[in-house]
Amino acid sequence: MTDTYVLVHGAWHTGAELAPVADYLRQAGHVVHCPTLAGNNPGDDRQTVGLEDAITSLINYLAANDLNEVRLVGHSYAGMVISGVADRVPQRLKRLVYVNAFVPLNGESLNDACPPHYVDMFSRIAAENNNAVMLPFDIWREAFINDADYALAKAAYGRLNPHPYNAFTDKITLSRELAAMPIGKSYLNCQQDASMPHSLSWHPRLSERLGLFRLVECPGSHEVLFTNPTRLAQAIIEAGRD
Repeated sequence: MTDTYVLVHGAWHTGAELAPVADYLRQAGHVVHCPTLAGNNPGDDRQTVGLEDAITSLINYLAANDLNEVRLVGHSYAGMVISGVADRVPQRLKRLVYVNAFVPLNGESLNDACPPHYVDMFSRIAAENNNAVMLPFDIWREAFINDADYALAKAAYGRLNPHPYNAFTDKITLSRELAAMPIGKSYLNCQQDASMPHSLSWHPRLSERLGLFRLVECPGSHEVLFTNPTRLAQAIIEAGRD
């Protein structure tokens, strides 16, 4: 059966980094799109772009490509974005898949779900870089892509781009909480993900906000899209299937 997947990248990424995952999904017979959100394109103004701009850009992408019955997959920061899209255009969606992603409550920002030391670091970096934030390499290496060797970690880091800090501080508006939305929901938990402290884990701390959801787990770090894209694609199919 052919399904339609839209893979939505996290902070510091673009759709291009998801191409290896998309290739496997296409080989399995599915239709796959990998858009880049507002705020992460080369010419985007990181000083002014915010969360609502990113949400609107994805809504516009779905409309421009006339996409329906979509399995909307969001990685990390993109959990904020796909939650907003589900609230605005639920009629286009079949299922939400959160890949170690933020699951916001109404009125909550991404920073509200992060540990204080991350918020302090992001705020300092943004203040020094015209409201753009970048992840330091040592944190990337040890906490985000801990299943990669140094060469892969360095090469992947070189593909990242500065992220608009407003997208982290803006508070999302939802007409109802994710748990109350009747759409199908899945949470894909990568088991070696150390990007969040274990005391503030992705799952179950954030996943339980979905209400009724399907849990799928696979080995890998927060950046398994670089280290094992085939395994991630297999897990996305498990999470997205009917």
